[in-house]
Amino acid sequence: MTFPELQDTTSATNTTRLKRQLTEQAIAAAAGGDWEGAAELNRRILELGPESETENRLAKALWELGELAAAREHYQAALALDPTNRVAERNIDRLRLLLSQAVERAAPARPGSKAPVNIFVEEIGKTGFAALVDLASPRQLAQVNPGDAVELIPTGRRLAARSNAVEIGAVEPRVAARLLKLIADGNRYAAGVTSLGDRDVRLIIRETFQDPRNYGKVSFPTAAKATDLRPYTKGTLLREELALEEELELDEEDEEIEDVERVVPSALGAEEGLEEEPVESEEEET
Repeated sequence: MTFPELQDTTSATNTTRLKRQLTEQAIAAAAGGDWEGAAELNRRILELGPESETENRLAKALWELGELAAAREHYQAALALDPTNRVAERNIDRLRLLLSQAVERAAPARPGSKAPVNIFVEEIGKTGFAALVDLASPRQLAQVNPGDAVELIPTGRRLAARSNAVEIGAVEPRVAARLLKLIADGNRYAAGVTSLGDRDVRLIIRETFQDPRNYGKVSFPTAAKATDLRPYTKGTLLREELALEEELELDEEDEEIEDVERVVPSALGAEEGLEEEPVESEEEET
């Protein structure tokens, strides 16, 4: 004797469990830069049923593989399933700029083009958010994605930001002024893109090395009390946006930069002593 309702319930439970497992694997693959694996896993999820966020993740993986036309198709599918999907809507517009140049394929993401996950873990005083000014053209910005590594290059009184071999803008003056002085005295920083649009690009910047001359000087003073690490890695490399709630404050007691011309670009050193935050399973996007 069979019980159809029980069988249906068991089947639905198994499908849900399988989708959850595949989603976790797809997210892990994307976090590790395995975009081919991420694309295949997301395709398998879609075989179990349509889902807007899975379409977003597949589109992201295809974009990273250089498949621009295919990426746009899946963002369009995501938007058809969920007309309120801002991620899909924004990226369709960005891809339209690239495809208008009659380019359906682009070079795949290069090894090292993605920022290490631990950059996106906020640590009071060691990390801060900054907007970019003097932005590159929308066509150039369309080739940059959240999660991309950014090189910070002192140039006179500017702190230029370069990603994927393209200067995408400069760190806003109120943040740059402080960092330029600290860099001149030996500090090193790494950065990654957290969100971007045609007129708005934001970075997270992490102090990776503090020179002894800067002992006691905080890179990113805030009004908050110093606490333990507060993770922002949930979906950092996988989502298109990161909630940007922290306001940076300049330390008014610090002296002005006396000789910024001596600031020279320094290699971004690897950070020691930070554990990589695990990527959680419930993501908005790969």
